[in-house]
Amino acid sequence: MNNHPNILFLGIDSCRATRMGLCGYHRNNTPHLEDMAGKGVNFTHCFSPSIPTPPGYSALLTGRDCFGTGIVTLRNVPELPPGITLQEVLSARGYNSTCVGFGDGAYTHGFQNYIAYSGWGADRPDGKSHKAENLNDVALPELKRLAGEDAPFFLFLRHMDPHSPYLPPAPFDRMFYGGDEYDKDNKSLDNLWAFKPFATYFREWFPVDCTDAQYVNAQYDGAIAYMDACIRQLFTALKELGIEDNTIVVITSDHGETLDEHGCWYDHHGLYEPTLRVPLAIAWPGHIPAGLQFDDYVQQKDLMPTLLELLGIKTRLKFDGRSLSAFWTGAQRTPEPEFYLTEATWMRKHGWRTPEWKLIEALEPDFHFKPAIELYNLIKDPLELDNVAEQNPEVVAMLQTRMNAHIAAQKKAWKTKNPVTEVADKTWNGLGRPYAASEEAYEGMFIGNPAAANKLQAQKKG
Repeated sequence: MNNHPNILFLGIDSCRATRMGLCGYHRNNTPHLEDMAGKGVNFTHCFSPSIPTPPGYSALLTGRDCFGTGIVTLRNVPELPPGITLQEVLSARGYNSTCVGFGDGAYTHGFQNYIAYSGWGADRPDGKSHKAENLNDVALPELKRLAGEDAPFFLFLRHMDPHSPYLPPAPFDRMFYGGDEYDKDNKSLDNLWAFKPFATYFREWFPVDCTDAQYVNAQYDGAIAYMDACIRQLFTALKELGIEDNTIVVITSDHGETLDEHGCWYDHHGLYEPTLRVPLAIAWPGHIPAGLQFDDYVQQKDLMPTLLELLGIKTRLKFDGRSLSAFWTGAQRTPEPEFYLTEATWMRKHGWRTPEWKLIEALEPDFHFKPAIELYNLIKDPLELDNVAEQNPEVVAMLQTRMNAHIAAQKKAWKTKNPVTEVADKTWNGLGRPYAASEEAYEGMFIGNPAAANKLQAQKKG
């Protein structure tokens, strides 16, 4: 008989904490996730300091930061060393492990079983994307199979609903929007349609002649609400299978999402708060106190040490993260209010964040023509609208000093190079060298399928 706890891990891709009721958002779009979090602990200020997906999931599954994994890029992702992931540690201790959502990749190797599902664009006659239903179609049978085995399980589910394209089915597509997305007097998407690198991609899934950014924003919120409703089926299955009390449930994300802010246009690049803040909730009835919420800063790297401590598993693996159990046991835990930031999605940058300041430093010219140095006062300017770098050179210098000291310490601790400054410069953009100018990046960076976009727009107009 299996007496060890199972783990149901909901890894929600591109899930922005500040657009979730779970984390204080005014729209009630996550009632079922909130119900689950109410049975355990909810960390409302969890950060994903290295974006995009590969470094995010690498940190979650190893307890290491980007120096410990060497992963910072979206493309040309190096393999993790064998034996360091959560799934490998658990498998070695008798756990069955399944990953639903992607194949055996550079940062997800080590699962015993992989199951794919349709998690991208429109997949049914209604022209909408039923990602969460498609996931449940394969995840629920797998959950039942694993529950019937004489071994504990680790089931990792990669939900894709908040990842573009945002195409939630009815009634979720109109749940948070009652306006006219075709209002010709609304100019809020003019700059989006003028942004050449992404415009074709948006034509693949935006309504023809859509003018209102708030409509697209509401689709993001609706996608989260739709996913939340479908996740309820998973929680119901845990209860019906009689394993709810013996299953640790985790809710988190690889990174957040920027909507119509900062000119980043419905994507996860830019080291701004919408991309960095992610949800994190952990529940295990009878073992983690219910109804706790913490606003302290925590990071993705803290999750694996937390889970191993809950399971009573000791390992000689090296972690950058620290167990979160001190929050509910009352043990001493030194805060970590400052941390290093990296991105290598469509831009290559790094930075340093404190409770008051955020420094963003470009490592090469970017396709948004942004300044090389950005500095934001997060207390006075929480939306990061006013770059005050030129007015505060002493603050820039102070943050650079702290950042560089951290980089030097981590390079020494891991006996490695800084992956975003010394490795990614030759791999991240496919050129084998950094961009020479913003103009080159703008002309060379492109996502989308022109033929697919033209076909879809013609169908919609017809």
